[in-house]
Amino acid sequence: MPILLDADPAKAAPLVAVLPAGTQVVDSADRLFTWLTHRSDEYAVVLGPSLSVPEAMTIADRMRTVLPTASVILVRDSVDTDVLTRAMHAGVREVVSAGDLPQVTASLQRAHALWAALRGTASAPAKLGRVITIFSPKGGVGKTTMSVNLGIALMRGGENRVCVVDLDLAFGDIAITLQLFPTHSIEHAIGGESSMDYAFVEELMTPHESGLMVLAAPSQPDARERVSGALVTRLLHTLQSHFDYVVLDTAPAFDEQTLTALDETDDCIIVATLDVPTLKNVKVALETLDVLGVAEGHRHLLLNRADEQVGIGADKVEGILGMGVTVQVATSLDIAKATNAGRPLMLSSPSHPSSKALKSLADKLMGYETAPPAAVPPQKGRTPRLPRPEPIPAPQPATPATTDKRDEGPKRFRISRR
Repeated sequence: MPILLDADPAKAAPLVAVLPAGTQVVDSADRLFTWLTHRSDEYAVVLGPSLSVPEAMTIADRMRTVLPTASVILVRDSVDTDVLTRAMHAGVREVVSAGDLPQVTASLQRAHALWAALRGTASAPAKLGRVITIFSPKGGVGKTTMSVNLGIALMRGGENRVCVVDLDLAFGDIAITLQLFPTHSIEHAIGGESSMDYAFVEELMTPHESGLMVLAAPSQPDARERVSGALVTRLLHTLQSHFDYVVLDTAPAFDEQTLTALDETDDCIIVATLDVPTLKNVKVALETLDVLGVAEGHRHLLLNRADEQVGIGADKVEGILGMGVTVQVATSLDIAKATNAGRPLMLSSPSHPSSKALKSLADKLMGYETAPPAAVPPQKGRTPRLPRPEPIPAPQPATPATTDKRDEGPKRFRISRR
């Protein structure tokens, strides 16, 4: 993808209109090179007309060593011989007039063709992005809100490329939560399993103002049955090759599409709330994930609306489910207000305790060691973890006539659905 550097939104707007969807826009050289530190697939850097000529030349010259496979395209309000000469010496590949937008598009096409030719000679394997699945067997626990905010947190202000895929194919709410009105959805990928590439998938995605890319759920529930597991697999593999993180918001059921997504998952976020029916369903779901061998060692329990006043605390949840709580998000009207306004809390109030909690989860997923903030202030002398509620009978003495098949060791089965 190209990246546009221009500090003047008014001058950047016409260029953004002709750049491919998902183009990153930055307003300073520092942000540009921070972005490029984490990316190796940017094929063009467009320097907007608001940059001074000396600043543009300095950036172009540095680009020759930072990312030599990317073409630098300089856009100027007026082009003269002096600018062309200086641009040639600095390594700028093309100089284009800001008033000639078709020529900007043509320059990008040439830059992509050159990048593809140079990349074809590289032998290093491409780094695949991580698939992070947000799952809960119970609806109404806040999966969609957590998916959107976690996706924005994983972007780290533009350092990472992140997309969110709405795999709740019957009643997905990612688009409406972000107040997006997509013209395409995953439904339009049906039948394209054998010829799917990123250029095709990119046309189906909708960009959010934050830079987050969204692949929306179908507008009608009946399309769910026509989205095959093979399509989901091919789609995820395609997205992994272009994004650092692929966040999946799944349906509250083990349907074919969710099972396929879980099979491709690197990290699984299980969302639960502090009520007995939800915890019962989550416990059963965890046992199912054990049987399937999903994300073993990479599961994370997220307690949403985590208020101990309801009579169930984090310690009791850990005892019931047999796994530790990774992060807690407290009940807050601010979350509902942000959702209703179509501007996620991570953007509207990044210093909010709930935003900090999700940022700590994102940091953990990215490998940064940070201590997650507690949703409720910790009490002195923390209560020891409670035992599981079901009593465990005392072991009976073994006799020569019987054997305990559990002594043979646990057996794992991975169910193939491909």
